Formats: sequence, structure tokens, C-alpha cells
Amino acid sequence: MAPRGTIGKLLAKELMTYTDRIRLVSRNPIRINATDELMPADLTQHGAVDKAVQGSEIVYLVVGFEYKAQVWEEKWPALMRDVIDACAKYGSKLVFFDNVYMYDKDQVNHMTEDTAINPSSRKGAVRKKISEMLLKAAEEGWIKALIARSADFYGLDNYNNFITQMVLKNIREGKKAMWFVSSDIKHSFTYTPDAAKATALLGNTPDAYGQVWHLPTESRPVTGKEMINMIASEMGAEPKISLLPKFMLLPLGLFIPIMKEMREMIYQYDRDYFFASSKFTRRFGITATPIEEGIKATCQAYKG
Repeated sequence: MAPRGTIGKLLAKELMTYTDRIRLVSRNPIRINATDELMPADLTQHGAVDKAVQGSEIVYLVVGFEYKAQVWEEKWPALMRDVIDACAKYGSKLVFFDNVYMYDKDQVNHMTEDTAINPSSRKGAVRKKISEMLLKAAEEGWIKALIARSADFYGLDNYNNFITQMVLKNIREGKKAMWFVSSDIKHSFTYTPDAAKATALLGNTPDAYGQVWHLPTESRPVTGKEMINMIASEMGAEPKISLLPKFMLLPLGLFIPIMKEMREMIYQYDRDYFFASSKFTRRFGITATPIEEGIKATCQAYKG
């Protein structure tokens, strides 16, 4: 189930390395490869997931719901239950593309696959619940499944992320790049092409199942200032920064709804945030694209 957003487009391209039988399921699917099967569906409706999964050897769950805690609480557990049931029914393997919201906020300075699960937000509680549903089903032998986790995104075919909306877009328009809390705090970012390639590889590696994997991410986290300077340089602009303090999120939320939703997640930006992916590198011998290369490609694509 690879919709238009998040990692779906890039994943669909990478899966062609392994098969030419790809079914794209979303409300309004768009063909990525010439041989793609398109299945329009609202996966929150009864029976939609069963139909989407039927006949699939591997299911990639990369669905993205509206970024609201209430929406996540209502829709994610139900969807995960439907996907697990359908995969068990048809003998399909499941690859779930996940984030790090369930990790203990006091351990985000060095996150590994063994970091304590102790969410401090409503969204994190949802991610904890659905990941535990999947892992329990796998442990009990109902399905074969794995979790592929990513840090915050930057990169191609993903223009709704923080970096694009608050940095790239602003710099392109001659405005100040916006950053949360402090531009001197270090933060890991996963390059979307790396995430897509690694997710496709995991899904087609039999011994990867039954585990959580951190997708390849640059081993050197960067500060907000470094990220903005790199982007400004590639865009041929002067690096200017406007910092958004915590107390501004509440009033801004009255006009920009996503800012209201960011309040509970701001702990990811007020301390160092390092996402380790050494387990993946040891197993597959693959490292992340250097951030300088990723930023250059991203800016070129955005300008184009």
C-alpha cells in the first residue's frame, strides 16, 4: 500500500529492482512504473484493506494520515488491525514504515533499535500501540513482519516535510528560513531515496523479518544552522534564520493548525537528536548518502 505521499513514490520505483508486479493503493493512486496496478481505495472503509492485500506476497504499509493526534488515535489502530488480519489471511509479509515518536524523549540523543519505548506524546502513544500490535502478531506466528524506522525526512518527492516547508521554500522565496527553538542543536535527517531503497531491500531479505530496523541515516547529525547554510549555498541565497520558540506554537496554532500539533513534539528540537543506523550498515554494508550530496540533489530537484 504505497500512496502518493511520504515515501510511496520512491519506494514504488525501488521495488522494480525486485518485481514488476506492484499494486499501488490509495484514494487517488498515480502510476509510477509502466506496469503498476492502480487500486483506488479508502483504507478506512470496511473490506478495503482485505481487497488491497489479497494476492500480495509483500505488503508495504506506508500510509500517512492527517497530522492530528485525534485522527491518529481513531484511524491507526483500526488500520493496523485490518492489515495484520489481511496479511494473516492471505499469507502476505508485512513491512511497516515507522517513525521514532515512541522512543523515550530523554534518549533521543542516541536512538538505536533498542532505545526504550516510552512515548511522551499522544502521537507517540499511537505509534507505540500499533508497532506493538505488529510485533506481537509476528512473535506469535500470525504473520511475518518487520518495522523500518526513519528519522525526520529531507529529500526528493517529499515536499510536505519540515525542511522543505520551513527552510527550502522560504529561502527560495527570499524569506528567512524557520527553525524550532535553537539552530545550534544537532539533528539527524534521513534522505528519502536512501529510505526507499533500504525499505525495498528489507522487504526482500528473508532474515530481516521479525526485527526493527533503523534505515540508513548520515552518521553525523547537523545543526539547524549547518543545514540552512548548505541549502542557502545551493540555492544561491544568503542564509537567514528565524527561530521559533516553544511559547509561539500555541498562538501560531490558531492560524497554522500544524503548529498546534507540533507542541507535543517540540522535545525533538530542543535537544540533540541522533538516529543511529549502524545495525543496517553492518548487515548490508550500505551507508547513507552524505548530507552534502543529498542537499545538493534535493535543491536541484526543487529548483527544477
